Amino acid sequence: MNFLNSKPEVGKKEKPVTKPSCQEAEEAVRTLLRWAGDDPLREGLLDTPSRVVRAYSEWFAGYNEDPEKILERTFEEVAGYSEIVTLKDIRFESYCEHHLAPIIGIVHVAYIPNERVVGISKIARLVDAFSKRLQVQEKMTSQIANTLQSVLEPLGTAVLVEGDHHCMCTRGVHKTTSTMISSAFTGDFKKKQELKNEFYKIVGK
Repeated sequence: MNFLNSKPEVGKKEKPVTKPSCQEAEEAVRTLLRWAGDDPLREGLLDTPSRVVRAYSEWFAGYNEDPEKILERTFEEVAGYSEIVTLKDIRFESYCEHHLAPIIGIVHVAYIPNERVVGISKIARLVDAFSKRLQVQEKMTSQIANTLQSVLEPLGTAVLVEGDHHCMCTRGVHKTTSTMISSAFTGDFKKKQELKNEFYKIVGK
């Protein structure tokens, strides 16, 4: 199933998208190659259109995922555990929706269980579901926190994202050492500064 029409933000519907065929996508790549000044019929570029389309299928695989379904399986046998659960240093690879340039970095995710937990691999998959799309880092940060809060219903969630944006590293201002940091908090993390401080300490910030 393709979730191009699914809601990437909790509670917000997106307009339906008609996906072109692989052949149409490959022809678009040939057009871009000609626009760049090269010949898509020369030996080294003959298979480039199909390679690019396959790469796009991997880079943008998040459109085929339903982020809420990833978190459906939970566990209640946690012996009353109610402290912060943190998964830190989750590598992500995304693409800027303004320039199609890579955004590469790490995500730290925490939540306070409310009588149930989710498998840690599901948190990593949730990050992938949102990052493997055309993105704005601020939006992705909120999407991860809000989806975790909506589906798992914990006492609070905390998300911190550190991203290197190639749209400003390899073009434009060429600031190669700049890292963007964004955060989102819900529930008790949003209300209580001491919990934010504990989260920052856990992730080394």
